[in-house]
Formats: sequence, C-alpha cells, structure tokens
Amino acid sequence: MTEPNPPLLQHYGALFRHPVEVPPALEFDERQNAPVMEECQLPLIDLSALIKHHNERERLACSTAICRASSEWGFFQVVNHGISPKLLGTMKKEQLKLFQTPFESKASCGLLNNSYRWGTPTATFPKQFSWSEAFHIPLTKISEEACYGEFSSLREVMKEFAAAMSELARLLAGILAENLGHQKGVFEDICDESTCFIRLNRYPACPISPEIFGLVPHTDSDFLTILYQDQVGGLQLMKNSEWVSVKPNQDALIVNIGDLFQAWSNDVYKSVEHKVMANRTTERYSIAYFLCPSYDSLIGSCREPSIYRKFTFGEYRSQVQEDVKKNGYKVGLPRFLV
Repeated sequence: MTEPNPPLLQHYGALFRHPVEVPPALEFDERQNAPVMEECQLPLIDLSALIKHHNERERLACSTAICRASSEWGFFQVVNHGISPKLLGTMKKEQLKLFQTPFESKASCGLLNNSYRWGTPTATFPKQFSWSEAFHIPLTKISEEACYGEFSSLREVMKEFAAAMSELARLLAGILAENLGHQKGVFEDICDESTCFIRLNRYPACPISPEIFGLVPHTDSDFLTILYQDQVGGLQLMKNSEWVSVKPNQDALIVNIGDLFQAWSNDVYKSVEHKVMANRTTERYSIAYFLCPSYDSLIGSCREPSIYRKFTFGEYRSQVQEDVKKNGYKVGLPRFLV
C-alpha cells in the first residue's frame, strides 16, 4: 500500500449511523456561497530591534508591541526573527518527504520516537474529529539517530530547527516575563528539553465538507507556541466572541500564548481558542514548537490576588487528558480557578 493518507474518511464516517458520501463538486460549490469569514491580519512585529541589538528606545517599542498583542489578541506574527528562510525551506522539504511516506510505514515503523498520530481516537461524534496527521516529537529525541530510520537527512535539519525555535521562544518568553516585573531568565531553568515538543502537522485535502476541522477548537497547554505554516490558510482564532480567519504571511512566524502563561500572568496574557479548518482541494502543512516547563514545575500567579490555584504542569496535563478521555474535549484553566 503506497497511499500516504491515513484512513480519515472511514473513521470519520464511523462516527455516523450511515456512511459519509463525498458530495458532488456542484453541491459543494453551492455551499461555498455561504458568507465567507473575513481574514484578519494579526499584529505584525518586527523583531530586528531585539535580534540585532538596536538602541534601547527601539527595543522598548518592540517589547511593548509583543506584550500588547499578547494581552489583546493572544496571537501575533513576527518577522526578522533570526531564523533563516533557507533553514525553514529545508525543513519544509524534509517534512513533505516524511509525510509522503505510505501510511502503513508511518503507522508501524516507529519513526520519530513512535510519535505518529492521525485523526482523533477519542472522538465519539463528528465535531470532535480532526482531519489531520502529525508527528509529536520531544526535543530530547531529536538527536537520536535511531528515531529517523531511512530519513537520516531530517535529523540534522530538525536539530538546527529545534535549536533556533527554542532560542526564539525563550527570547519572547523573557520579554513577556520582564513586562510583569520578573527576570528575563525566569523560564530558563523550568523549561527544558524533556517537556518541550515539536509537532509536524499535515492536513490532507478533505473532500467531504468545508465545515470539518483539520484541528478541533482548543487552547495550547504550554507557555507559548511558535508556528511555521504554509500559505494554504485555514487557521482561525476566537476574537471578540467570533471566529476570525488568519491570513497567511510567508515572511512571518505566528506566536500564540498558552494556558500556562495566562495562569502565570494572572490573565494579563490571553490563551485564545483556535482551530484549523480542512481544505477540500489542497493539503496544508505546518510545524509548531511548544515551550513547556518540567512536569514538576509549580505554576502560580505572578500577581495577587490570584485567579487560579497553584498547580504543577504534570497535574495540568493529567487533568486535560482525563477531561478529553471522559468528555471528548479539553476544559483547561477553568478547572483551576480559585
């Protein structure tokens, strides 16, 4: 079997009492006449003042923009971020090569620490299903030759990519911490390779409906996430109680605040719900870096009175997993309100 796509249609269809049929092109096009969500331009921040050590006034203006976007949007874009276009392009090529491997090989050969996942095994009804496949790789495994099998050329690129994303994530986290009166290096000791991840995503073209999730609505269970995506689009986020579509920018990386930063900042920074919508004709690729602390790290508010009770990252992860298994969705921070 040489088909690269996982059996998403069969598993999605199993969530219905009747088989799912692929609609004719005409029928689909008529549904496309429904109101189209307007694309939004996320706050765009030029990091050259931070990366190239410009004067203090420019650095302060850049830091202020990062903190404002984290409070008002929970999402922003960065350009001149210090990660070379050549490295990003090489990483994309290796990612394409990896995902074009036959599905049976991806599912059975233990690639990348046996981290291959597809669909949503816990889904009990259609709105819980994600039309996607991914490798979710701990940073501790990226250097291990045994993880790569025939994809040896991916290893060196992954190491360089992970190091660059890690450096950028810590720079941004330091800016956000400093804004709240803490030292820039506050996350250096608690965010280590053992709990940080890189996730390689592929969203195959979905012939069924324009309303199927590539990735179900969620918030991220980390401090912050950095996303490198292609130009297909499909990422949407919640803004003013409405879903807005994010316009891709080929020169930018997307940054979003995670649950832990919202709790640690006492709601100064916002972890915003977001999702990916599947595309009928075009597959979509992205790569996400997740800045996470060690499992025994205690997450407490940096300000009083605290909105949330203290909890460890391990406790938070366990609660999220329990909720998803029991209810089919993540409850998140509301579980930890004082």
